[in-house]
Amino acid sequence: MCDINSTLKGAPAIVISGSMFLLASVVLSVAGAILSNISSLALAMIVSLMYISITSFKSLEAAADSFPPTLGLPRTVSLILLLFSFWLYVLVNANIGNQRSQVAQRPMIRSRLALYALLTTTSILVIFATNLSDNIDMHPIDMLIKAATGYHDDWLAQATTSQTLGQAVQEYRRRYAGRPPPGFDEWYKYATARNSVIIDDYDSIHNDLLPFWAFGPQAIRERTRDILSDPWNEVAEVSIRSGIAEIGPSVLPTHRWMVEGAIAMLQGFVEWLPDMDLAFNINDESRVAISYDVLESYRSIGMKAGSLDVAKHTRWSNDRAQSWPSKDEAPPSQSRFKDFSFTNTFYSHGSIACPPNSPARRDHVWDPRPLFNAYLTPHSVGSFVSNWTLAASPCHQPDLANLHGFYLSPASFKTATDLLPVFSQSKAHGYTDILYPSPWNYMEKVKYDPLSKDPSPKDLDPPFSQKKNILFWRGATSEGLSDYGTWKGMTRQRLVHLANNATLSVPVLLPHKSKYGNFRYQYLSPAALSSHPHLSNLTLDISIVDGIARCRGPDCLDQESEFSFASPVEFQSHWQNRYLMDVDGAGFSGRFLPFLQSRSLPFKAALFREWYDSRITAWKHFVPIDIRLHGLWSTLGYFGGGWGDGSEDKGLREAEKIAEAGRDWAGKMLRKEDMEIYFFRLLLEWGRLTDDRRDEIGFEL
Repeated sequence: MCDINSTLKGAPAIVISGSMFLLASVVLSVAGAILSNISSLALAMIVSLMYISITSFKSLEAAADSFPPTLGLPRTVSLILLLFSFWLYVLVNANIGNQRSQVAQRPMIRSRLALYALLTTTSILVIFATNLSDNIDMHPIDMLIKAATGYHDDWLAQATTSQTLGQAVQEYRRRYAGRPPPGFDEWYKYATARNSVIIDDYDSIHNDLLPFWAFGPQAIRERTRDILSDPWNEVAEVSIRSGIAEIGPSVLPTHRWMVEGAIAMLQGFVEWLPDMDLAFNINDESRVAISYDVLESYRSIGMKAGSLDVAKHTRWSNDRAQSWPSKDEAPPSQSRFKDFSFTNTFYSHGSIACPPNSPARRDHVWDPRPLFNAYLTPHSVGSFVSNWTLAASPCHQPDLANLHGFYLSPASFKTATDLLPVFSQSKAHGYTDILYPSPWNYMEKVKYDPLSKDPSPKDLDPPFSQKKNILFWRGATSEGLSDYGTWKGMTRQRLVHLANNATLSVPVLLPHKSKYGNFRYQYLSPAALSSHPHLSNLTLDISIVDGIARCRGPDCLDQESEFSFASPVEFQSHWQNRYLMDVDGAGFSGRFLPFLQSRSLPFKAALFREWYDSRITAWKHFVPIDIRLHGLWSTLGYFGGGWGDGSEDKGLREAEKIAEAGRDWAGKMLRKEDMEIYFFRLLLEWGRLTDDRRDEIGFEL
């Protein structure tokens, strides 16, 4: 998602920044003329005035951009500093007046002029500061929706520029500086025969595989053997030989469906794949985290590799089956994975891919309750997410260490800090797992199937206008294992608490009471949230189902006393609600695609990213929610309607547009056929990486 923060900062911050520039200009224009001709006391006073003035303006700028805006205190400080500036002026003026030398009269006059200029500039700007308003004259969501539409149109235009196989080859070479892999023509036929919207943009595959170019084919094959040979690693094997895919031994029965789903996904194109062994992560959690310096060195090598101009060979190597090591050999004496389950993994794994000078590597946040503006600003406009991709990055958000179960206390976390060829359904930012389309979605473990099973079937997904005005969520406490109070930071528990048991007032962006078309943040108590005229027509139906899962000791009892529970609901009953909340568990949420396919509007708070993330656009296809959940009420206040343009349902109209856009896009780009097309191309690229002649093979017209 594009970053439009700078566009949405608003007039106060822009004018304040301009004011600082004006002040600096005044100072520089007179400094050269007076510095060599005034007394040390006068110089000290002028420098002091400059410092306190600039400090005042910087304080105002930070306040204007904060969430929520807090201009009252900086305004007061600015006025106090102005009075202090007058006092400085009197002192300096007296100092200049006491000078006896007639020769110095002209420099003294210049000194007075400099002080007059500084004092006048300071006075004007501080008076302006007193008139700054906390009001917002255009709702940020309006601008976010507009920006999202433009971004999506631009992305789609570049994602499919090729209309022929020849054009696709040329575009591939332009994007990825090399030849497509063998079998690219068959992939192109497969994709176009299934009306793929996306032909050219497979940057996610390129980025996932780039570090592996730092290793030779044999090293990759040996690493695959190492992790597949030990059942303790909880990695499942799919072996492809002579166009036939088979499940390897030692797959846990509880997860066999996952591997069967992967094989079902590739059945339509397996004949075009080379012989190879694949290692699939059967856990929800990500598995491979590499330190920043090492990962950057691997990527640097990858950027220089694979730049084949003319392919010497257009077929896979003949001896590929024999090149894969036997898995019958004894596994390595020590697994490449280590078990870090039930521990906070943010600093040991979650943030190690961040630059060394980033906040995630530099700062430790012990109290998760305050909102730190510095951690929000890079990906937000006020309380609203403006950059969905960046919102998942821990690098500028060290407080994420205490805001998701995956970081706080994962229930199953066998991970490696060396690059391993593991295919996963989702991953957190910074992990190097290779993403592939989820068998959960491909096998339709949860399915959008709105037709009732009655003798006379009816559509259980009514038009948006006929749905209940409810934000709905049902789920389990499955993010991680709670011990020593860690449940208080887990996203799902915080969501349920916010909806049902909140005790603190929260800032909500709502229409100004007296200024038509303006908005301002208002602190509302939990009681006021349910009675406010712009929120009272909304209902939050958010509950945990069937008690507390994954807890130890007092944490189990504490949560049982904190929360009330609901019974599970029939999945197709979700469509009766206008708004559907989607929240990660231990890994990705398997319900998001059905939500997107429905006529309801998904609200999504997520740490994990999947194969299709670059293809969907926040505010165009779904509503993004920061994982802190601090913007949830403001977002609901917007979509509740009746707030600004004389219409009682503008928010509802925008909500319906997003819901329909997401539904339409999912029907074009998130089909089972699209999963197959992505998987086909991924495995062709992986086949080349593991081929001994990878620097010589490629597709040629």
